[in-house]
Amino acid sequence: ATRTKSADVERADSGIGQMPARKWRNRASETLSSLQAWEAHRPCTDCGERDLPVETDVQNCNQRWADLCEKCRKRRTERKESVLEFVNTEASYGEDLRIIKEEFYLPMQAAGLLSQEQLLGIFSNIQELIDLNENFLEVLQEEIDQAFDQGDDDLMTVCIGEIFLEFVNMLPAFQTYCLQQSSSVNMLNALEKEKELLRIFLNVSQNDNTALRRMNLRSFLMAPLQRVTKYPLLLSRIIKATTEYHPDHGSLREAKSRIESHLEHINMKTKQEGNTWTLRSFRQDSKKKREVINIEMRETALKTVGWLREETRFVMEGSLQLAQPPDGQWVKKGSKTLKFQNMQVLLLVNMKRVSESSLESAEPGPVKDAVLVLIRDKNNGKFHLLREPLRLSNCIVSTDPDCDDTFELIEIRREAFVFRDSDRARTHHWFRQIRRYSRELGSWKKRRNALPNIMISTPHTRP
Repeated sequence: ATRTKSADVERADSGIGQMPARKWRNRASETLSSLQAWEAHRPCTDCGERDLPVETDVQNCNQRWADLCEKCRKRRTERKESVLEFVNTEASYGEDLRIIKEEFYLPMQAAGLLSQEQLLGIFSNIQELIDLNENFLEVLQEEIDQAFDQGDDDLMTVCIGEIFLEFVNMLPAFQTYCLQQSSSVNMLNALEKEKELLRIFLNVSQNDNTALRRMNLRSFLMAPLQRVTKYPLLLSRIIKATTEYHPDHGSLREAKSRIESHLEHINMKTKQEGNTWTLRSFRQDSKKKREVINIEMRETALKTVGWLREETRFVMEGSLQLAQPPDGQWVKKGSKTLKFQNMQVLLLVNMKRVSESSLESAEPGPVKDAVLVLIRDKNNGKFHLLREPLRLSNCIVSTDPDCDDTFELIEIRREAFVFRDSDRARTHHWFRQIRRYSRELGSWKKRRNALPNIMISTPHTRP
């Protein structure tokens, strides 16, 4: 009777028998032990490894360190130091640029030691570099300050790679300065021998001006060259300390590749101009070689259209096959009857700047113009234009369902071109992009919709 009563009481309290209750208590004990073990070896928030030390007093340890393994703690420290080094050295470089302008250029101009042409020959585009540095440094410093204000003491939210890619237009400015450096130094040496007042001014400035740190003008003029060659080294250090899961990891690698390609392009240009000096050499792979070729083609295209670099966007670029049909009936015969030739094609768009105070506005302004630049494959080491750029405001772009591996571009009252890519999907992408700007800019878009069909003499309706 006692056992029965006890069993009844137990079933009334827990709803399960003695054996199930004992199993449940064992499982609860195992679960609690597992949770305690997991807490003791909880995964690192950065890498996911479970070699965290057991914290005896969680309240006394910093929470941002409590969830990190020793390896990731060290990595975060290295990344923070690398980010701050990037920003601080950019500020030091900017100070050297301002010294060049305020301690040399302006005094020499005010005293009439050199003519404006001679000043331009020595100091090149130093003002452009100053403006770019100020804008770049301002954005970097804002990112650092915002991270600290939000409690991000490790600067994990600062994305140097993304910011660098936003200001990638500063690289051609470095190229302009570097290519003129040799002639600038030669001109300075010749003028210093010729003009005694200039020689006295430079000697007095170096010895008595404390802002110069006893450095001469030639040393300061080397600052842009030293800075542009240091970017890959600084980016490499940040990449090494940034986990591959970080959102800026891909941008950092792309930024490093872009700057190395520009340095290789500068070296190639110096050799073409007969100079013996080169910048720091980097290992060339096929990707970097292609990027160097792309840089050269972009320069050719910009020089041809005459647009400002900061107002130009390169929407698409690459190799296309081009043919010029003798008449509008080529669709019936098929594209196999056309003679195609390989061509480098660049789609450039001229954007209005929303704000003059920033290098690149977050919201791009309206499109002013769009052109298609056709460049022949390299011959004798130089690129040559097939013809003047095709202004899409004067073009009609269409495709035909019977020839879906090509698209046709007709320049109103002039020529017709048929394009195709070796990849059909990429051909369609080219077509959509070119048609977009043609429709947006074309004056004919205000007329009736039948105009494209009237001007293209084929029996098919083209979208």
